[in-house]
Amino acid sequence: MFSKPCQFLLIACSLVLLAACAQQPQWQLNDVRGHLPDLQFDLTADNGKPMTAADLRGKYVLMYFGYTHCPDVCPLTLVHLHLLMQKLGADADQVRILFVSVDPARDTPQVLHQYVVAFDPHVIGLTGTADQIAEMAKRYRAAFNRNAPQPDGGYEVSHSSAIYIFDPQGRARLLGTSADPVDEFAHDLKLLIQSG
Repeated sequence: MFSKPCQFLLIACSLVLLAACAQQPQWQLNDVRGHLPDLQFDLTADNGKPMTAADLRGKYVLMYFGYTHCPDVCPLTLVHLHLLMQKLGADADQVRILFVSVDPARDTPQVLHQYVVAFDPHVIGLTGTADQIAEMAKRYRAAFNRNAPQPDGGYEVSHSSAIYIFDPQGRARLLGTSADPVDEFAHDLKLLIQSG
């Protein structure tokens, strides 16, 4: 049997642990804090100007690797993210969506611009050299592969479909896909925004 001081100490420790657990956000997406690197890039935006991660400090950033000739997954993902922006309401002003092209040969800044503006004003298209894109994909463990040419000379690019979420300091916080409901993204982003 514990003495009264020991019992008091055990109760106090239990309460501290319970309080700490209660303060942990209940994420609905995957918490990747400490498992993925901070947001870092040096690419060209769809307005033709250079852009780095520093240009987005102070904003919550959602990043997705895709390409404009994608027949289904990319447009569906961008529609998904547009619905998310609508759910966020006024908080959407604090968010930017990065659409990083894995097809820099075809996705010039002009092509990217025409594509992303059709989905949401919060989307920024990014492109660069093949080496820059490969390096960035490797940094975030994103995979992509150019498939064999089709008879008309066109081709598709197989790519992973993760959506990365970074906080205003550029730290990787959450990971989801377009298969995760918009409500889950909205829930987690609102929690991030409320926590500052």
